[in-house]
Amino acid sequence: MYCEIRGAGLKVSPAQFPDPVLDIPAAETGAEGRAVLAAGCFWCVEAVFQELEGVLAVVSGYAGGTASTANYRTVCGGATDHAEAVEIRYDPSRISYGRLLKVFFSVAHDPTQLNRQGSDRGRQYRSAIFYASEREKQVAEAYIRQLNAAGVFAGPIATTLEPLTKFFEAEEYHQDYAVRNPGQPYIEAVAMPKVEKLREYFGDQLKGAASGRS
Repeated sequence: MYCEIRGAGLKVSPAQFPDPVLDIPAAETGAEGRAVLAAGCFWCVEAVFQELEGVLAVVSGYAGGTASTANYRTVCGGATDHAEAVEIRYDPSRISYGRLLKVFFSVAHDPTQLNRQGSDRGRQYRSAIFYASEREKQVAEAYIRQLNAAGVFAGPIATTLEPLTKFFEAEEYHQDYAVRNPGQPYIEAVAMPKVEKLREYFGDQLKGAASGRS
């Protein structure tokens, strides 16, 4: 079974997952890139992307909605337009926007689930790409079309593309949550299988890989 998320529809191994045909060259990105992605609980998504070579920082937070409702208790209620999301700062000379999307779709979550991830249900757990430019939107749209056409999932991708209006950083205790709470049952059951899959299939793209880390 290639995807540890219950109900996941990935039909191929992540090792066979296609690279995006369209990507953003480093020269177009500038000195530092930024991607805001939503894939269910931000604890798990943060844990995955923190391990990638070229990722400079990952911050958990809330995308969409308004500042007045950008807090954990309100967002968890499901009545706001927020999504639990992560802001990824990256070095475009070491990892590209398209490569981040490949990990997003193949490892970080099941993009065929609508407004949920496993037992986490509600629009706040939706799969979404918050684009900051038309170029990001074009790359994301093209990759979704590519993946749907290739039939790598059992069903259609439900990921939404939404303009990034504002990203609100989550409360301090959410940051680096999996690293600081490795024995927490949710982290052990949901986050770590994703991290382990990343290490298995993307081992050569992790921090420290050049020095022999597997």
